[in-house]
Amino acid sequence: MSGHSKWSSIKHKKADRDAKRGKLFTKLIKEITIAARLGGGDLNANPRLRTAVTTAKTQSMPNDNIDRAIKKGTGELGGGQLEQITYEGYGAGGVAIIADVLTDNRNRVVADLRFLLSRHGGNLGESGCVAWMFKKRGVISVERGAADEDKVIELALEAGADDVLSEAEGYQIMTAPENFAAVRDAVEKAAIAIANAEVTLMPENTVKVSGHAAEQVLKLIEELEDHDDVQSVAANYDIDDEVMAQFSAA
Repeated sequence: MSGHSKWSSIKHKKADRDAKRGKLFTKLIKEITIAARLGGGDLNANPRLRTAVTTAKTQSMPNDNIDRAIKKGTGELGGGQLEQITYEGYGAGGVAIIADVLTDNRNRVVADLRFLLSRHGGNLGESGCVAWMFKKRGVISVERGAADEDKVIELALEAGADDVLSEAEGYQIMTAPENFAAVRDAVEKAAIAIANAEVTLMPENTVKVSGHAAEQVLKLIEELEDHDDVQSVAANYDIDDEVMAQFSAA
């Protein structure tokens, strides 16, 4: 659990740099497109699309870009067909890795992922080799200064959250995937600023890694997340705070 939280902090601190390179918008547009393709273009009837659009707006994506992505997904605009694929493998120290991909070139992306994993002491595995180690969860992050702790806990639990974790930088509201939208809506209606909200894979157990293996794992995850076709990465590492902080400052 803590591994996900710490990596989320690192990931979002680097979001500005990604946005400057255009990578963040590319990933968001892909997610909006695939969400609209799978569930239609109505935000009220398509929770995945609504989450994608909300995330895009928090990153200041222009409405025209969002509208085009939705229309591309529903078929109103032409464009290359995206394929949604999940790849599984292992990083250094036996850490389980899952990468969710949206791509128009399956052969290219599998070659890229195999190369990245191998370069950092890991390997690509067969479908299902590590998926059983993870569970899909909704995670809503609220910065500590955004609201009183008791208010966040009471509001979240009343809206259907499973738990609220209090950490140094803020609160992690944990939900079942089916309750994610309702809890997020309740937090928004209470005028509590949300730092990040996503449905993600959380590890059921973790693998302790340190030293060179820890560095390899963190570099691998950073490079995987930096890949244009990789939408998200889940891993079950357990790395000391000091190592995470050093990597964050690098």
